Amino acid sequence: MKHPYLAKLLFLLLFVCAGFTAAFAQTGSVSGRVVDEKSEGLPGVTVLIEGTSLGNSTNSDGTYSIQNVPAGPRTLVVSFVGYTTSRIPVTVTAGQNTAVPGVTLNENTTLLNEAVVIGYGTQRRQDVTGSVTTVDSRQFVKGQITNPEQLVQGKVAGVQITTASGQPGAGASIRIRGGASLTASNDPLIVIDNVPVDNRGLSGTANPLSLINPNDIESVTVLKDASATAIYGSRASNGVILITTKKGVQGEKTTVNFSTQLSRAEAVKFVDVLNADEFRNLVNTRGNAQQKALLNTDSNANTDWQNEVYRTSWTSDNNLSITGSAGKVPYRASVGYLSQEGLLKNNNLKRNTASIGFSPLLFNDNLKIDVNIKGAWIDNNFSNQDAVGAAVFYDPTKTIRNGSPFGGFTEITKVDNGQTVLNTLATRNPVGLLEQKRDRSTVKRSIGNIQLDYKLPFLQGLRANLNLGYDIQRGRGTTLILPNAASNYNDQVNDASGNVISRGGQNNQYAQDKNNGILEAYLNYSKQMGNNRLDLLAGHSYQSFEDKNYVFSSNLADGTVLTAAPTLSSGKNFRDPRYVLISFFGRANYNINDKYLLTATMRADGSSRFKDDQRWGYFPSGAIAWRIKGEDFLKESTTISDLKLRAGVGQTGQQDIGGDLYPYLARYTLSEQTARYPFGDTYYNTLRAAAYYEPIKWETTTTYNLGLDYGFFDGRVYGAVDVYSRKTKDLLNNVFIPGGSNLSNKLTTNVGSLENQGIEASVNVDIIRGEKLNWTLNANATAYRIEITELTNSTDASYLGDAVGGITGGTGNNVQINSVGYTPNTFYVFKQVYGQDGKPLEGVYADLNGDGVVNDRDKYRYKSPVPRASLGFGSNLSYGKASLAFTLRANLGNYVYNNIRSRSFFPVGGSDGVINNTTREALDSGFGTPQYFSDYYVENASFLRMENLTVGYNVGNLYKETANLNLSLAVQNLFVITNYSGIDPEIVSFDTSGKVSNVGIDNVIYPRPRTITLGLNVSF
Repeated sequence: MKHPYLAKLLFLLLFVCAGFTAAFAQTGSVSGRVVDEKSEGLPGVTVLIEGTSLGNSTNSDGTYSIQNVPAGPRTLVVSFVGYTTSRIPVTVTAGQNTAVPGVTLNENTTLLNEAVVIGYGTQRRQDVTGSVTTVDSRQFVKGQITNPEQLVQGKVAGVQITTASGQPGAGASIRIRGGASLTASNDPLIVIDNVPVDNRGLSGTANPLSLINPNDIESVTVLKDASATAIYGSRASNGVILITTKKGVQGEKTTVNFSTQLSRAEAVKFVDVLNADEFRNLVNTRGNAQQKALLNTDSNANTDWQNEVYRTSWTSDNNLSITGSAGKVPYRASVGYLSQEGLLKNNNLKRNTASIGFSPLLFNDNLKIDVNIKGAWIDNNFSNQDAVGAAVFYDPTKTIRNGSPFGGFTEITKVDNGQTVLNTLATRNPVGLLEQKRDRSTVKRSIGNIQLDYKLPFLQGLRANLNLGYDIQRGRGTTLILPNAASNYNDQVNDASGNVISRGGQNNQYAQDKNNGILEAYLNYSKQMGNNRLDLLAGHSYQSFEDKNYVFSSNLADGTVLTAAPTLSSGKNFRDPRYVLISFFGRANYNINDKYLLTATMRADGSSRFKDDQRWGYFPSGAIAWRIKGEDFLKESTTISDLKLRAGVGQTGQQDIGGDLYPYLARYTLSEQTARYPFGDTYYNTLRAAAYYEPIKWETTTTYNLGLDYGFFDGRVYGAVDVYSRKTKDLLNNVFIPGGSNLSNKLTTNVGSLENQGIEASVNVDIIRGEKLNWTLNANATAYRIEITELTNSTDASYLGDAVGGITGGTGNNVQINSVGYTPNTFYVFKQVYGQDGKPLEGVYADLNGDGVVNDRDKYRYKSPVPRASLGFGSNLSYGKASLAFTLRANLGNYVYNNIRSRSFFPVGGSDGVINNTTREALDSGFGTPQYFSDYYVENASFLRMENLTVGYNVGNLYKETANLNLSLAVQNLFVITNYSGIDPEIVSFDTSGKVSNVGIDNVIYPRPRTITLGLNVSF
């Protein structure tokens, strides 16, 4: 069910209200100056007229002026980060300027009165009962930031962010407290300006969040425990991230800001492979006659293939914004252009963004309207990722080109029936893979909403809020592989009519549309009752998700149809699945004397993914907090500036099970293109029964949280400690179906449970507060354990678990397992036996069960890719106009299966016409056959990474003090300290739907670069 009529009605209302002319009180102006304890002017201080959005910020000398202030008694609210907020009564005279005596702000870094964004509103920080962390633009990671999640890497306790690779716009794994699911999504819900966005995969982009310009973001708030997240119910099991973009302030002077960054990036480390001379020596020393004959003896070629496919890349990032207030309408508009080259040749991303937001106050400031519209257009050129692995293993004794029929690129050939043909088992020429494939996409996204908040006149403290929003995405792309490319070589193939033709490259299209619409309405009632305060919230939400997955034919490079697109029952060339979420929610907050805080939340969600009798899920939470600082015995203490104890319990849900939107329905699905049935000369797609589980229902997570917020020494030291326990039941799990069922081999159902316990802590320290010299440190630490407590509904003691973690090498090999009593994705391998010289013995493993035979029963569960602890550390140091800041990140106790090493052996006894290069591992181990399941390849991947180091200098006012100039120099990924032998210890990969597919298995990743960025920011 859609609500287009409501959207039209509200937009009409907006324009009518904007043009409404009514009598209003005469106005005057207010001006003054804000200084610090040393009587020096404070720039950037926010000065507001209480009860309105009229306000301004102070200039470089601390002065301010506010126009169009209604006559009569008013209250100025003067606030600045790091200082106490002051409230100054003034009487405004119509038609005149009211001069306010100088206002002095005192330092106070506890920020207890600061507004914190929560679900459906804001709260004072001192009133928050849940685990909530906010990172604003002053604290963001600096440098070349392409995706929004990179802004807070290492900044928030309990949040682990891992990018998949160094590819521009690469996908990222975001885990809050480790996640709560097994095979369902572990991604958090992301809400941008009150619009819950669709963060599933989109054709044509590796990361949908790359379509959001980080330069437009003001703050990122992370909700972690059930007290904070339960208001979002069904999608909050894995936490919630609230992104707030920059806004204008009423009365603010027009400010134009231009920023530009130029970045240079290069690979930090390459895989340590043998050069041509070392490779020749290895083959001549250990190879047989056939292998020696495969060496390139016609030249002295020594090709460094990794050097041939990678490059030094450059990035230009430019942003222009205008912020101000047109009368009583604050606004901000921005445009941005990013052109980013990837390390892999031919790989680049070009992003154009625009945003506009305005928030007028109408009807004597009783109606507040927020309008936000953001748009992005990205052009991607994806290099052939196969070149990354090929550059490691391709023969270094070969030249790049030799005039071959495969586009002139040197390829491995063999003699078949007297003819020289391509050896299809060999690694392809890495440069040929890059040069002979073009994969380009155009992706568009727009996110926007209009939110109306109206103070109802018949009851003081009652507000009505209506939010209409959308998230529209479009992905289009083409993949062209040249006709003579070796990557798509085959002697013969059947076309759509069954005729035998020669394969000639590829010329295919792909496309996908996503439409996400939301309508939310709620009432909010706030009442002050003496020293107590009551806040009530009740609302309704409707959100729909529509996908159009287009189906195209498979073509050769010249357009010849290789496999025809199937005829769909709709007669259209797309499948259009959709699902809907309908919700009711409520929250009550009760503040007793600013000391005792109570919060209760309830959300009911209905999802079209489930059958009628399982459709609704109910997610309650409750929390209490005791502000010990508010007690009489601590109220006057200067040593303890903040002390609050929090406790909460609640439930959240999960219904994101991937692409199967109707897992409870018995239905037929269209066969894949490769599974068609011939009738005569024509091939037909068939219909086959799909696996389904009728009583499928919500996955539910119960969270217990105990927290302590603290502050000491007048706020010089402050932070929080949280201990939590999460238990997830009715896991949305993919389980195997018994053979003979004539269905797919896996079924999505509710089976299993897991538990997650952890502790997280953060601390911020103002070491020096001075007139010129200031130095702050911040640190966070998280330790947690995840354990599977149930996997099946049976009690079969012989069931070992579900094999996961596919590797390259062999067919269908997995080196990880999900087992009861262990962490998900635990490695499942043999225990390697070593000789007296300390080297591994080939094919010799420990007989762990002592039955005298070494077989699969002797595999054991060994280590996990999940870190036992994650750490973050940062510093901000400033002296006068100069500044220095850095961010460090660390993981401890995480392990990686090094699939590059396990593939590095010298094959003894023949090569089938193929001989690949190898790493130095082949020299160290001496293996002549693969030992894929040895724990020898499971390495400790603990690391310490310098995420960012930034030096800045504020040149100050230019051109008659009308402009301000800031310069910066930043280095990202400056160093990594680790014992891991691969090129990078952080490993995660994604499938085509954007879901994490492998964790902790190194199959050669696109390197993360070291980037040096020169930045310039001018405002006037």
